[in-house]
Amino acid sequence: MTTAPESHPPAASRDLEADRTILRAIRAIAVAGDMARAAALADEALNRGLEHPFLLNLSAVGLESAGRFHDALARLQRAAELAPLDTAVLNALGMCLQRLDRPSEALQRFDAVLAIDRNAAFAHANRGAALLAQGLLSQAEAAFQDALALDANLLAATAGLATIATRRGVHGVAKAMAQKVLQKAPGFPEAVMSMAAAELAAGSYAAAEDLLASLLSSRGLSHLERANATTLMGDVLDRQNHTTEAFRAYSAANELRRGVFADRFASGPSALEYVESMNRYFKAARPDEWAPSKAAGGAPSGAHQHVFLIGFPCSGATLLEVVLEGQPQVQTLEEQECLIDGVRSFMKDPADLERLRLADEGELAPLRDAYWKCARDQGATIAGRVFVDKYPLNTLKLPLIARLFPQAKILIARRDPRDVVLSCFRQRFQMSHPMFEMLTVKGAAVFYDAVMRLANRLETLLDLQTLIVRHESLVENLESEARSVCAFLGLTWAPAMADLSGRARSRTVATPGSAQLVRGLRTDGLGEWRRYREQLQPVLGVLAPWVERFAYSR
Repeated sequence: MTTAPESHPPAASRDLEADRTILRAIRAIAVAGDMARAAALADEALNRGLEHPFLLNLSAVGLESAGRFHDALARLQRAAELAPLDTAVLNALGMCLQRLDRPSEALQRFDAVLAIDRNAAFAHANRGAALLAQGLLSQAEAAFQDALALDANLLAATAGLATIATRRGVHGVAKAMAQKVLQKAPGFPEAVMSMAAAELAAGSYAAAEDLLASLLSSRGLSHLERANATTLMGDVLDRQNHTTEAFRAYSAANELRRGVFADRFASGPSALEYVESMNRYFKAARPDEWAPSKAAGGAPSGAHQHVFLIGFPCSGATLLEVVLEGQPQVQTLEEQECLIDGVRSFMKDPADLERLRLADEGELAPLRDAYWKCARDQGATIAGRVFVDKYPLNTLKLPLIARLFPQAKILIARRDPRDVVLSCFRQRFQMSHPMFEMLTVKGAAVFYDAVMRLANRLETLLDLQTLIVRHESLVENLESEARSVCAFLGLTWAPAMADLSGRARSRTVATPGSAQLVRGLRTDGLGEWRRYREQLQPVLGVLAPWVERFAYSR
């Protein structure tokens, strides 16, 4: 909890000159670099009733140093109320939100700084970091370049570009940029991780391990930086087949993330509870109650064909999307949430589902318009194209899709459930209620089971055109499987569909799957769960019905 200031005299009775003297003294200490003492004195002054944005900002610095980010956030929010045009306060607030992995909120604060001072190089760099945290690579890259155009020595921007190069698999470029940062700022976390990723990609496991061990021994890391470095250490150990140690590293990283995100995602209804509520509702539903009107849901955008690409996270949807991108008639949407208006109207709570079932055209038409507007705003060219909307957990939104777009075709990415759960546990996702479930193997397996029960029920209940695309078949025989997908969508096979690494490297949005595809199509990830059989043993029983139903070998 945030420390409450002690009772103090009302502002009208304060000695303003004495307050100014205190502020000047604390500012001098801060300018001299003794931030710990300045923060402590700021706390004392605040507790004596001297409320000032500068003091609140300093107090937040001390709270963040102690790992009390939520308390720091409260201080900075109050400072922003008092000084809404103070760029230092707005920037500090944005950075605190960024450390709490709330990048979309952080972005708003950095944009507010730039609205006041367009030449604030630090704000461009921080804006780039917020965009990067959302996986928006091209936008982040532009922001970092804007920062460097104003200040060529801004290390945070160079480190950000190194991270983007890492995400795109251009490790030589990433390493050169990271070295440039580390020459001036040894131990800069992002740069060290880019260096380690480059060494890992080159097979220099000892070098990568040394870099990460040194980074993890430092005290200045935030919890999320420590979690990300620990996950990367898990990858280094995994590549050497040290599975016990790797699993331990992944577990430790996820425990750190649980600590950071518990306040936001551990209280209130969970994603699992939401899905189970949907399961209860649809267990009693009848097909005739959800029969769609085929006259509704046309494509006012003029799309030749509308396709939703869904599936549980880490089931191979990104691979299929990148394959389809090579077909000239296809326009994909790189994992952007465009059904959000429909979700807010009819799926915020499972209790809304009955209203969705009964909704008329007057209620549904504006939601279709909002969907197409969102797609266009993301830069998609839709008219005359086969438009593919890939968002794996749109699986949960199939009832909404059935009401809004009954003529759409549905591609369902499917992969061995054991590989799916292991991959979800090991990945670094932007946090959300569903992703919070993935921070333990048990949580990932139980959530997978709940989502698959729902998906199985909806496939039989809703009158939708679906095709299951088996990830393993696509990896092992890409052209044959892709031709089947093309036939389902009314497309022809194009040889460019097999050129994956180049398109994966140039994608504007980063996902765990796209980061792996820059290495090209590989079969070494198939059946990877077997190396972790011992660690997965507690959840194999949960997954066994789906392994059998989906015809995967034991």
